[in-house]
Amino acid sequence: MKKADTKDLLHPRSRFRSRYDFPRLVAAHPALAAFVKMNAHGDAGIDYADPRAVKALNAALLADAYGLRSWDLPAGHLCPPIPGRSDYIHHLADLVDLRSGADVRVLDVGTGASVIYPLIGVCEYGWSFVGAEVDASSLHWAQKNAALTGQIELRQQRNAAQCFRGIILPGERFAATMCNPPFHASAAEASAGARRKQQNLGLKAQALNFGGTAGELWCEGGELGFVRRMIAESREFAAQCAWFTTLVSKSEHLPRFEKALRQVEAIEVRIIDMAQGQKKSRILAWRFGV
Repeated sequence: MKKADTKDLLHPRSRFRSRYDFPRLVAAHPALAAFVKMNAHGDAGIDYADPRAVKALNAALLADAYGLRSWDLPAGHLCPPIPGRSDYIHHLADLVDLRSGADVRVLDVGTGASVIYPLIGVCEYGWSFVGAEVDASSLHWAQKNAALTGQIELRQQRNAAQCFRGIILPGERFAATMCNPPFHASAAEASAGARRKQQNLGLKAQALNFGGTAGELWCEGGELGFVRRMIAESREFAAQCAWFTTLVSKSEHLPRFEKALRQVEAIEVRIIDMAQGQKKSRILAWRFGV
Protein backbone atom coordinates (compact mmCIF):
# COMPACT_ATOMS: atom_id res chain seq x y z
CA MET A 1 0.00 0.00 0.00
CA LYS A 2 1.33 3.45 -0.92
CA LYS A 3 2.02 5.70 2.06
CA ALA A 4 -0.05 8.85 2.43
CA ASP A 5 1.66 11.93 1.05
CA THR A 6 0.40 14.26 3.76
CA LYS A 7 0.35 14.28 7.51
CA ASP A 8 -3.36 14.90 7.71
CA LEU A 9 -3.49 15.50 11.46
CA LEU A 10 -1.24 18.55 11.30
CA HIS A 11 -2.71 22.06 11.10
CA PRO A 12 -3.90 22.99 7.57
CA ARG A 13 -1.40 25.86 7.40
CA SER A 14 1.55 23.68 8.45
CA ARG A 15 4.55 23.70 6.13
CA PHE A 16 5.29 20.13 7.22
CA ARG A 17 2.26 18.19 6.00
CA SER A 18 4.14 16.65 3.09
CA ARG A 19 6.58 13.80 3.57
CA TYR A 20 10.14 14.94 4.16
CA ASP A 21 12.11 15.71 1.00
CA PHE A 22 15.49 14.53 2.27
CA PRO A 23 17.57 15.70 -0.74
CA ARG A 24 16.14 19.18 -0.27
CA LEU A 25 16.71 19.06 3.50
CA VAL A 26 20.31 17.93 3.02
CA ALA A 27 20.83 20.81 0.61
CA ALA A 28 19.57 23.20 3.30
CA HIS A 29 21.65 21.58 6.08
CA PRO A 30 24.45 19.37 4.72
CA ALA A 31 25.25 17.89 8.15
CA LEU A 32 22.01 15.89 7.88
CA ALA A 33 23.51 13.77 5.08
CA ALA A 34 25.53 11.67 7.54
CA PHE A 35 22.30 10.41 9.14
CA VAL A 36 20.10 9.75 6.09
CA LYS A 37 19.72 6.05 5.22
CA MET A 38 17.58 4.12 2.75
CA ASN A 39 15.16 1.60 4.25
CA ALA A 40 14.06 -1.76 2.83
CA HIS A 41 11.32 -0.04 0.81
CA GLY A 42 13.78 2.34 -0.86
CA ASP A 43 12.63 5.36 1.14
CA ALA A 44 15.07 7.83 2.69
CA GLY A 45 14.87 8.39 6.44
CA ILE A 46 16.82 8.73 9.67
CA ASP A 47 17.15 6.73 12.87
CA TYR A 48 14.75 8.60 15.17
CA ALA A 49 16.34 6.86 18.17
CA ASP A 50 19.61 8.70 17.49
CA PRO A 51 19.59 12.14 19.18
CA ARG A 52 22.23 13.43 16.75
CA ALA A 53 20.05 12.50 13.78
CA VAL A 54 16.97 14.11 15.32
CA LYS A 55 18.89 17.31 16.03
CA ALA A 56 20.24 17.39 12.46
CA LEU A 57 16.75 16.86 11.04
CA ASN A 58 15.34 19.71 13.14
CA ALA A 59 18.16 22.00 12.05
CA ALA A 60 17.47 21.08 8.41
CA LEU A 61 13.73 21.74 8.76
CA LEU A 62 14.38 25.19 10.25
CA ALA A 63 16.93 26.01 7.57
CA ASP A 64 14.70 24.84 4.72
CA ALA A 65 11.38 26.27 5.93
CA TYR A 66 12.55 29.51 7.53
CA GLY A 67 16.13 30.17 6.43
CA LEU A 68 17.39 29.76 10.02
CA ARG A 69 20.79 28.26 9.24
CA SER A 70 22.66 28.72 12.53
CA TRP A 71 20.21 27.16 14.99
CA ASP A 72 21.88 24.79 17.44
CA LEU A 73 21.46 23.14 20.83
CA PRO A 74 23.90 22.05 23.53
CA ALA A 75 24.05 18.33 24.27
CA GLY A 76 21.38 17.05 26.63
CA HIS A 77 18.82 19.78 26.03
CA LEU A 78 15.28 19.20 24.79
CA CYS A 79 15.31 18.82 20.99
CA PRO A 80 11.83 19.85 19.86
CA PRO A 81 10.01 18.19 16.93
CA ILE A 82 9.51 21.13 14.56
CA PRO A 83 6.16 20.08 12.98
CA GLY A 84 4.45 19.76 16.36
CA ARG A 85 5.88 23.04 17.60
CA SER A 86 4.70 24.86 14.48
CA ASP A 87 1.21 23.43 15.02
CA TYR A 88 0.97 25.15 18.42
CA ILE A 89 1.91 28.44 16.75
CA HIS A 90 -0.74 28.01 14.04
CA HIS A 91 -3.46 27.24 16.60
CA LEU A 92 -2.35 30.29 18.58
CA ALA A 93 -2.72 32.35 15.40
CA ASP A 94 -6.30 31.11 15.11
CA LEU A 95 -6.97 32.28 18.68
CA VAL A 96 -5.70 35.79 17.91
CA ASP A 97 -7.75 35.94 14.70
CA LEU A 98 -4.76 35.46 12.39
CA ARG A 99 -3.32 38.83 13.29
CA SER A 100 0.30 39.24 12.25
CA GLY A 101 3.15 41.66 12.76
CA ALA A 102 5.35 42.78 15.64
CA ASP A 103 2.41 44.48 17.40
CA VAL A 104 1.19 40.98 18.30
CA ARG A 105 3.24 40.21 21.43
CA VAL A 106 3.44 36.67 22.79
CA LEU A 107 4.97 35.39 26.03
CA ASP A 108 6.63 31.95 25.91
CA VAL A 109 6.89 30.54 29.44
CA GLY A 110 9.92 28.22 29.66
CA THR A 111 11.36 29.03 26.25
CA GLY A 112 14.38 26.73 26.72
CA ALA A 113 17.71 26.77 24.92
CA SER A 114 16.00 26.13 21.57
CA VAL A 115 13.72 29.24 21.68
CA ILE A 116 11.73 27.20 19.20
CA TYR A 117 8.26 28.73 19.62
CA PRO A 118 9.44 32.34 19.29
CA LEU A 119 11.58 31.52 16.26
CA ILE A 120 8.68 29.86 14.45
CA GLY A 121 6.22 32.55 15.53
CA VAL A 122 8.46 35.31 14.20
CA CYS A 123 9.02 33.49 10.91
CA GLU A 124 5.39 32.47 10.34
CA TYR A 125 3.54 35.57 11.52
CA GLY A 126 6.08 38.29 12.29
CA TRP A 127 5.07 38.36 15.98
CA SER A 128 7.32 39.71 18.71
CA PHE A 129 8.11 37.52 21.70
CA VAL A 130 9.24 37.58 25.28
CA GLY A 131 10.81 34.26 26.21
CA ALA A 132 11.01 33.45 29.93
CA GLU A 133 13.47 30.85 31.23
CA VAL A 134 14.55 29.73 34.72
CA ASP A 135 17.79 27.95 33.85
CA ALA A 136 20.73 30.33 33.39
CA SER A 137 22.68 28.01 31.07
CA SER A 138 19.63 27.50 28.85
CA LEU A 139 19.10 31.25 28.78
CA HIS A 140 22.71 31.83 27.74
CA TRP A 141 22.34 29.44 24.81
CA ALA A 142 18.90 30.83 24.00
CA GLN A 143 20.50 34.22 23.37
CA LYS A 144 22.43 32.72 20.44
CA ASN A 145 19.30 31.27 18.84
CA ALA A 146 17.19 34.36 19.56
CA ALA A 147 19.76 36.47 17.71
CA LEU A 148 18.66 34.75 14.48
CA THR A 149 15.74 37.22 14.47
CA GLY A 150 15.34 40.70 15.89
CA GLN A 151 11.99 40.22 17.59
CA ILE A 152 12.73 38.02 20.62
CA GLU A 153 13.48 39.38 24.09
CA LEU A 154 14.65 36.94 26.76
CA ARG A 155 14.07 37.33 30.50
CA GLN A 156 15.20 35.14 33.37
CA GLN A 157 12.56 33.85 35.76
CA ARG A 158 14.17 33.94 39.21
CA ASN A 159 11.50 31.83 40.92
CA ALA A 160 10.81 28.37 39.47
CA ALA A 161 7.42 28.28 41.20
CA GLN A 162 6.18 31.30 39.23
CA CYS A 163 5.04 31.62 35.63
CA PHE A 164 4.11 35.27 35.11
CA ARG A 165 5.23 37.09 38.25
CA GLY A 166 8.66 38.59 37.75
CA ILE A 167 8.28 38.39 33.96
CA ILE A 168 5.23 40.43 32.93
CA LEU A 169 6.05 44.06 33.65
CA PRO A 170 3.55 46.72 34.76
CA GLY A 171 1.71 48.16 31.78
CA GLU A 172 2.73 45.37 29.37
CA ARG A 173 0.10 43.62 27.32
CA PHE A 174 0.31 40.34 25.44
CA ALA A 175 -1.98 38.88 22.80
CA ALA A 176 -1.28 35.42 24.20
CA THR A 177 0.94 33.35 26.45
CA MET A 178 2.13 29.85 25.62
CA CYS A 179 3.92 27.07 27.46
CA ASN A 180 5.23 23.54 27.06
CA PRO A 181 5.22 22.54 30.75
CA PRO A 182 7.38 19.88 32.39
CA PHE A 183 5.33 16.68 32.27
CA HIS A 184 6.89 14.72 35.13
CA ALA A 185 7.00 15.20 38.89
CA SER A 186 10.51 13.79 39.43
CA ALA A 187 13.64 12.52 37.70
CA ALA A 188 12.58 8.95 38.48
CA GLU A 189 9.19 9.47 36.85
CA ALA A 190 10.84 10.99 33.75
CA SER A 191 13.22 8.01 33.50
CA ALA A 192 10.34 5.56 33.81
CA GLY A 193 8.48 7.38 31.06
CA ALA A 194 11.55 7.21 28.84
CA ARG A 195 11.85 3.46 29.42
CA ARG A 196 8.19 2.94 28.51
CA LYS A 197 8.67 4.93 25.31
CA GLN A 198 11.73 2.90 24.37
CA GLN A 199 9.91 -0.38 25.04
CA ASN A 200 6.96 0.75 22.92
CA LEU A 201 9.38 1.54 20.09
CA GLY A 202 11.20 -1.75 20.56
CA LEU A 203 14.43 0.02 21.51
CA LYS A 204 17.11 -0.96 23.97
CA ALA A 205 17.66 1.28 26.99
CA GLN A 206 19.43 4.48 25.91
CA ALA A 207 19.32 8.24 26.18
CA LEU A 208 16.13 10.00 25.15
CA ASN A 209 16.29 10.86 21.47
CA PHE A 210 14.87 14.31 22.18
CA GLY A 211 17.02 15.05 25.25
CA GLY A 212 15.86 17.22 28.10
CA THR A 213 17.24 18.86 31.22
CA ALA A 214 15.72 18.73 34.70
CA GLY A 215 13.63 21.88 34.30
CA GLU A 216 12.40 20.80 30.88
CA LEU A 217 11.23 17.34 31.92
CA TRP A 218 10.09 17.54 35.54
CA CYS A 219 9.05 19.96 38.29
CA GLU A 220 7.27 19.88 41.64
CA GLY A 221 3.83 18.39 41.06
CA GLY A 222 4.55 17.55 37.43
CA GLU A 223 2.23 18.78 34.70
CA LEU A 224 -0.77 18.81 37.03
CA GLY A 225 0.92 20.99 39.63
CA PHE A 226 2.57 23.30 37.12
CA VAL A 227 -0.55 24.08 35.11
CA ARG A 228 -2.69 24.53 38.21
CA ARG A 229 -0.16 27.08 39.50
CA MET A 230 -0.25 28.79 36.10
CA ILE A 231 -4.04 28.98 36.14
CA ALA A 232 -4.11 30.46 39.66
CA GLU A 233 -1.48 33.04 38.75
CA SER A 234 -3.13 33.98 35.46
CA ARG A 235 -6.02 35.70 37.27
CA GLU A 236 -3.57 38.28 38.57
CA PHE A 237 -2.61 39.21 34.99
CA ALA A 238 -6.07 39.01 33.44
CA ALA A 239 -5.93 42.61 32.26
CA GLN A 240 -2.55 42.15 30.57
CA CYS A 241 -3.08 39.00 28.47
CA ALA A 242 -5.88 38.36 26.00
CA TRP A 243 -5.36 34.58 25.96
CA PHE A 244 -3.49 32.21 28.26
CA THR A 245 -2.53 28.84 26.77
CA THR A 246 -0.51 25.75 27.63
CA LEU A 247 0.09 22.30 26.23
CA VAL A 248 -1.51 19.45 28.17
CA SER A 249 -0.02 16.00 27.66
CA LYS A 250 -2.33 13.96 29.89
CA SER A 251 -6.01 14.21 29.02
CA GLU A 252 -6.99 12.89 32.46
CA HIS A 253 -5.80 16.19 33.94
CA LEU A 254 -8.33 18.25 31.96
CA PRO A 255 -11.28 17.97 34.40
CA ARG A 256 -9.11 19.31 37.23
CA PHE A 257 -7.85 22.15 35.06
CA GLU A 258 -11.39 23.03 34.03
CA LYS A 259 -12.42 23.10 37.69
CA ALA A 260 -9.50 25.39 38.49
CA LEU A 261 -10.51 27.69 35.64
CA ARG A 262 -14.04 27.92 36.97
CA GLN A 263 -12.60 28.90 40.35
CA VAL A 264 -10.62 31.79 38.85
CA GLU A 265 -13.71 32.80 36.83
CA ALA A 266 -12.32 32.46 33.31
CA ILE A 267 -15.07 33.53 30.92
CA GLU A 268 -14.03 31.21 28.08
CA VAL A 269 -12.12 27.92 27.98
CA ARG A 270 -11.11 26.03 24.85
CA ILE A 271 -9.46 22.64 24.42
CA ILE A 272 -7.73 22.30 21.05
CA ASP A 273 -6.71 18.79 20.02
CA MET A 274 -3.41 18.25 18.25
CA ALA A 275 -1.72 15.14 16.86
CA GLN A 276 1.45 14.21 15.02
CA GLY A 277 1.53 10.59 13.96
CA GLN A 278 0.53 8.52 16.99
CA LYS A 279 1.41 11.27 19.47
CA LYS A 280 -1.65 13.14 20.73
CA SER A 281 -1.70 16.32 22.76
CA ARG A 282 -3.93 19.31 23.28
CA ILE A 283 -3.79 23.02 23.97
CA LEU A 284 -5.71 24.37 26.94
CA ALA A 285 -6.67 28.02 26.31
CA TRP A 286 -8.56 30.43 28.54
CA ARG A 287 -9.34 34.12 28.79
CA PHE A 288 -10.91 36.52 31.22
CA GLY A 289 -12.20 39.19 28.83
CA VAL A 290 -10.97 42.08 30.98
